[in-house]
Amino acid sequence: MKASPAVILCGGLGTRLREETEYRPKPMVEIGGRPILWHIMRIFAVQGVSEFILCLGYKGEAIRRYFLEYDVMNADFTLELGSKARTIHDVLEERDWRVTFAETGEKAQTGARVARIRRYVEGRRFFLTYGDGIANINLAELMSHHRHEGRLATVTAVHPSAGRFGELHVEAERVTAFREKPTDVGTYINGGFFVCEPGIFDYLSTDDGCVLERTPLERLTAAGQLSAYRHHGFWACMDTYRDYVQLNDMWARGDRPWKKPLT
Repeated sequence: MKASPAVILCGGLGTRLREETEYRPKPMVEIGGRPILWHIMRIFAVQGVSEFILCLGYKGEAIRRYFLEYDVMNADFTLELGSKARTIHDVLEERDWRVTFAETGEKAQTGARVARIRRYVEGRRFFLTYGDGIANINLAELMSHHRHEGRLATVTAVHPSAGRFGELHVEAERVTAFREKPTDVGTYINGGFFVCEPGIFDYLSTDDGCVLERTPLERLTAAGQLSAYRHHGFWACMDTYRDYVQLNDMWARGDRPWKKPLT
């Protein structure tokens, strides 16, 4: 089987971060001068995952443009004006990344976006995460846990900072209840960083209204097919302007735990 790619959801409107997302998609909002999407991809890349499938939607052209211009914007280069031929003089850390830009619809919900990239997964097990969350997660441990549990999907469970994310009830490493955005704060929340088997597509629909965190994950839970990997290290989500400020303050003072996997 080919290596597992990382599927990243990049198409949401980011309405709670409107100060930054009015003119660009949330994954392009920056931490320390780099889009949070780049930070997420690097979390995977430094741990051996070099294939990415980006589920584009709202202002997806900004993400396409960023990567199409990536080499000339991040390295010294020589341009021959007549032929437009260019020579890149620096070896980029990201030179081995293979990125698929998949248009999944401006109005599609998360489940529909995943369903629409099925052909790029090609029957493989894959990582799945959101385009606004970072962590010092150990992906090898996550994958090992997923294989040991033997279920269709594994979600990373993290401790919440507020009751605005999908709540998980976990017993013996199996998710026994999944509630999207509960009114009370649970012990663990959905921190993204899933591992999924191809069988998960049987629980998804390409209809715009298919929300991954609702019917699909609730059905997987009811079928005993959703396990939880408990991550006790750093995790953060850039969901609001306050999150944006806090993460950039951390970067400015050199506090960057997501750059190194938890050991």
